Amino acid sequence: MTGKGAVVTGGGRGIGAAVARALTRAGAAVVVTARTGDEIEAVAEDLRGTGRMAHAVRCDVTNPDSVAAMAARARELLGGVDILVNNAGVAASAPFGTVTLEEWESVHRVNATGPLLCTQAFLPAMVERGWGRIVNVASVASLEGARYITSYAASKHALLGMTRCLAAELAGTGVTVNSVCPSYVDTPMTDENIARIAAKTGRAAASIREGLEDRQPGGRFIMAAEVAHGVMAFMPDAAASLQGGELVIRGR
Repeated sequence: MTGKGAVVTGGGRGIGAAVARALTRAGAAVVVTARTGDEIEAVAEDLRGTGRMAHAVRCDVTNPDSVAAMAARARELLGGVDILVNNAGVAASAPFGTVTLEEWESVHRVNATGPLLCTQAFLPAMVERGWGRIVNVASVASLEGARYITSYAASKHALLGMTRCLAAELAGTGVTVNSVCPSYVDTPMTDENIARIAAKTGRAAASIREGLEDRQPGGRFIMAAEVAHGVMAFMPDAAASLQGGELVIRGR
């Protein structure tokens, strides 16, 4: 990836930070972006401390003006953006009958509209150059349903649908778009989701976590670095024929 410029949304922690580390280790220069300035600055500083090229740019992926400003700044810092990893996401859980319109729309704005806006911002230049890699961080919830995650699963299904449709349009351009679909990942977002479930049910967070881990094929949560490894599988020139696919990461 030497000489390539990459943008990672939701790059302040968890999967996004792990992907940024993997990209810089491969030689790419990276912009990490999120709403939380302190977190992305810490990630970028850590990467620079290891001799990597990394920058932090704040962005709200649900806001078109914010995305446009971030894209302009990323192009200025990197000289061009060849790689986009749409990782920013939120989780929500509630019984179907209690899902509010506000919750539904807020989850979709981050998980589906955000990738749309960011991809539209960077895609034209990738197509013009004849090389680009877009990876959307979806979920096993993009492929199947489960109780109490209607808003989240629907938004991730939308992201997978967008990936497949865009892949059909990009055939032959040199730009690929694919997705990774991990099961539960050991990240702060998962911890926050467990805390919400605990608050709603009165159950102990440790018990909820143990139950979720027991239901995973490998008996544990996936690590963020494992998801990053999956993202990197789509990067090489040798992966040019991987188009519109989804890599499921379950820990089997």
